Amino acid sequence: MPRLLVVHHTTSPALQAMLEAALAGARDPELGDVEVVVAPALAAGVPDVLAADGFLLGTPANIGYMSGALKHFFDQVYYPCLQAKRGAPVGLYVHGSSDTTGALRAVASITAGLGWAEVSKPVSATGPVGADVERQCYELAATVAANLL
Repeated sequence: MPRLLVVHHTTSPALQAMLEAALAGARDPELGDVEVVVAPALAAGVPDVLAADGFLLGTPANIGYMSGALKHFFDQVYYPCLQAKRGAPVGLYVHGSSDTTGALRAVASITAGLGWAEVSKPVSATGPVGADVERQCYELAATVAANLL
């Protein structure tokens, strides 16, 4: 059974709503059997990446960048996993108070360096999270999961 690793740093109600919508999408019963493993960014590491077939990442945009927790995750796994998961599908959702550009750019640069394949446009949201953003997160995660089948 393919494994989707969801690495997230959930620091607000907005990010919690985005995570819950994404998990619902990844676990959509119409997709078939995909094992969804959820790990906080500060707890995920090399064994999690090596055991996964695809990735969904969630982060706040802090001071124009991804969270320190997600950066820590990348710092831990980048070189040990550099050649291990080339072509693996990846999706990203980001929430910020005003701007997510720097966080989006930084994560895209790192995942490209790892050779992971972006399979859907990232979900970027600022301000309150409503039904439209939740739908986008659901679809993002379902798309990543479907790419594992």
